[in-house]
Amino acid sequence: MIRRSLLCAFLSSLLLHAVAFAGERWAIGLSTSGASIEAVAIAGRSASSPTVVLVGGLQRSDQSSDAVDREAAAFEQVPQGQREFRLIAIARANPDAQPLQFPPSGVAYREHVESHVLWRWIATHAPDLVIVVGQDPGVVAALSQNVALDLGEIPARRVDGSGPVLQSLTEPVTPSNAHQAIERRLARSPRALAEELARVYGQQFTQPNYIAAMALVSRLRLGARDDVTRVLAPYLDGAQDSFARPSQSSLAAHLLFFEYARRTGDDRAKALVLRAAASGFTETGEPREFMPLHGGWSDSLFMDVPIMAMAGALTGERRYFDMAARHVAFMQQIVLRPDGLYRHQASTDAAWGRGNAFPALGLALTLSEFPQTHADYPRLLASYRAHMAALARVQDENGCGATSSIGRARIPNTRPPP
Repeated sequence: MIRRSLLCAFLSSLLLHAVAFAGERWAIGLSTSGASIEAVAIAGRSASSPTVVLVGGLQRSDQSSDAVDREAAAFEQVPQGQREFRLIAIARANPDAQPLQFPPSGVAYREHVESHVLWRWIATHAPDLVIVVGQDPGVVAALSQNVALDLGEIPARRVDGSGPVLQSLTEPVTPSNAHQAIERRLARSPRALAEELARVYGQQFTQPNYIAAMALVSRLRLGARDDVTRVLAPYLDGAQDSFARPSQSSLAAHLLFFEYARRTGDDRAKALVLRAAASGFTETGEPREFMPLHGGWSDSLFMDVPIMAMAGALTGERRYFDMAARHVAFMQQIVLRPDGLYRHQASTDAAWGRGNAFPALGLALTLSEFPQTHADYPRLLASYRAHMAALARVQDENGCGATSSIGRARIPNTRPPP
């Protein structure tokens, strides 16, 4: 039988934890063992209020965790109109008691997992003050001596947590350099951001692949037609073969030639699109059962399908649309889960985030070129909408998919039907 004193202490702990986390709960990442690292966010007086991050449990869940819970619970009792700042409380920052290193080194989210989760999450939220409660494995010094994620400095201090923490803040919390940097970024217009990215990305196409292609498509849409023409010239002139190494990625790279052909009317670009799309047909022109480069990956709904619809848009030939719809149906048989999400590969159940982004983008691009009068259009549209609904069900509080910052899905796996 549990001793009465231990039972009371246990119940008190549960009650305190429940009260402390009555604010908005955020999942900020997963620990090495897969345990959720959570925060509670309590609004300040207004949306422009400064942000204070309170961190405990950096060595393990201990008295500092209890102190952070108490502070969060007390802060929440303050009328919102009297709160001088917004509070984000992370009471159990290191649930697995892993060694921490700040700034973290090694491969992100593979080595020093908790360190990367905390460092990057704190930096991207650009608080105005970080308070470490209890033992500090180097957070305060790292924030004081480093520009976190190229944003700016974030003031930090350590307290032992034996007494009031937030009440001891006698000076107003002022915007940190990191906060000001984030505000400047948020103030950019979508076009200004796109132009800033275009100065770095979309500058070369030496190896035709979908990543370089999408960046160059964006540059075309920004009006950099002459620059893109120069980059594509070796392929348009026949000096280089855009499909010399057939793969999913090089097939999807031809989305760029479609965009160029549509905008310029260049028949050379159109011919390259049609040659790539010919991979969906036999030598006698019969449609294949499926696109031959798919590899069983959900990526195929982006890599293989839109180019078929785009070939159809350039020619008006129904066979390309037919093949696009056929391959969507084939891929859905092997990678679409019963819950509406896509497993990343036919041999696994994992609904990886990017493995669902590929079908989402692929079907959107396909439907953009697919004739609404085609018999398969309603099915493709319904499939796209069902996928969006499935993704919405696992959307987290930040608007992203319900995966941790290290990319491991928190979506229950479901075995494919036999």
